[in-house]
This record gives sequence, structure tokens and C-alpha cells, in this order.
Amino acid sequence: MPKRKDKLTSDIGWSTPDQITVRGLDLPSEILGEMNLGDLAFLLTAHRKPSPEESKVFNAIVITLVEHGITPSAMVARLTYMGAPESLQAAVAAGLNGLGTVFVGSMEGAARLLYEALPAERLGTGADLEAIAKEVVADHAARGQILPGLGHPLHKPVDPRTPRLFEIAAQNGLSGEYVALMQCLQREAEAARGKALPINATGAIGAICCEFGFPWQIVRGFGVMARSIGLVGHILEERSDPIAFELWQRTEEEILRNSGPQSR
Repeated sequence: MPKRKDKLTSDIGWSTPDQITVRGLDLPSEILGEMNLGDLAFLLTAHRKPSPEESKVFNAIVITLVEHGITPSAMVARLTYMGAPESLQAAVAAGLNGLGTVFVGSMEGAARLLYEALPAERLGTGADLEAIAKEVVADHAARGQILPGLGHPLHKPVDPRTPRLFEIAAQNGLSGEYVALMQCLQREAEAARGKALPINATGAIGAICCEFGFPWQIVRGFGVMARSIGLVGHILEERSDPIAFELWQRTEEEILRNSGPQSR
């Protein structure tokens, strides 16, 4: 249990009758019209404004995570909205509940894996990344576990988002040993499994988040922030061009056709 505080405090923000402060900056004069949404997210999580280079990379990360088609989270959001159109926020929340170890949240697993394989104190010491990758891949194979951040059911042999993310990171000074280790892990895993295992977008993002130094426990949160925007877009489309009702009806029809009395 954490020690009881004598006084409750927060450095994130506070308001007075004539002032709103966010991380020490005046909202009307220093943030509004001066920062974009990604920069504000960086401010809240890194506790400082990003440099121009950091802004480009961080915004690329969160933009990548906004939208990826009719994913399970988008389907859930649409179906929930169909059943409760009075509660847009519940539909968004329902979609966000599916961001876990398989979808979007795998960036957290990739970041944790990289930090555990290459702790911060070993950076810049000439660590043998190939040897580390071999050990990690062998360990996961022995335990029957997949490597987070590798493989994709659709994007093969390359996830088209990954090369661009790595390119932006390199152009802005945020491509170091964690990105290199992720690439070593891919090569070793592909050699061991004998099949294409592309670094997916969440693997790339997990590695770049390590370059930033973000704690792995918060990395999934960037996906939550970003995908919320995408889900609102899906709900807007659901209002004008709905598909949720048909998804439900066609699923029922398919199940009845393949599992009902007439299929026996």
C-alpha cells in the first residue's frame, strides 16, 4: 500500500476563476493555437513540450494508431452504438476495451520485451544485439510464446507502416539500439520459424517508444488515445451509412444456415 499523503496534489493541471494551467503552461496563451493534439499528449506523458523532432515522431506514432479499418474494436463500437445510440461514449469505451495483447496493446508487450532484453544501463555499452535476439527468440520458443510486435494476419511480407515509422524516427534522431534490437529479433525469429514475420506497426511503435524512454506500462495508453479518435469516426459513419444491423443479421443467418436444424 502506498504511504498516505498529508496533502493531495497533482502537477498535471489546475484551474482558478481566471486561469487554466496544464503542466505549468497557461492553456489559453501557451497551448491553444500553439500546440497540436499530439504535442499536448506528449506534454502530459513526458512532462515537457516535445522538440520539433520529437513532435514529428510522436505525432507519426499516434496517427498510425488512429484507424485500421473494420477491426474488432470498430465492430464492437458500431454494434454497441446500434444498441445504445444515446450513449456514444459507451460505444467508444466498448471498442477501447478490446485493445489488448492481440490488437494495439501489443505495443506495450514489445516495449516491455525490449526493455527487459536491453535495460537502460546497458545502452551504449556495445551490447551484442544479435546475441540478445537469439537468446530472446530461443527463450520464447521454449516457452511456446509468440514475440510481441512480430507478424500480421494481413500485411505480409512487410507491414507498410513499419518502414515509414522507422524512417521518420531515423530522420529525427530517434532510431537507436531499441529499434536495431527489434530488427534483430525479426531476423532471428524468421530464421528460426522459416517464415515471414514482419515487424508490425505496434512492434515498431513499441521500439520507438523505448527510444523516447517512455515506461512500458504507459505505452498502450497511446493506442487508447489515438484509437478513440478512429472509433468516433466509425460511429459517425454508422449514423449515416450503418452496417452494424446487417453484421448482426448476417451472422445470425450464417449460424442458422450452418448450425440449425436444416444443416443436419
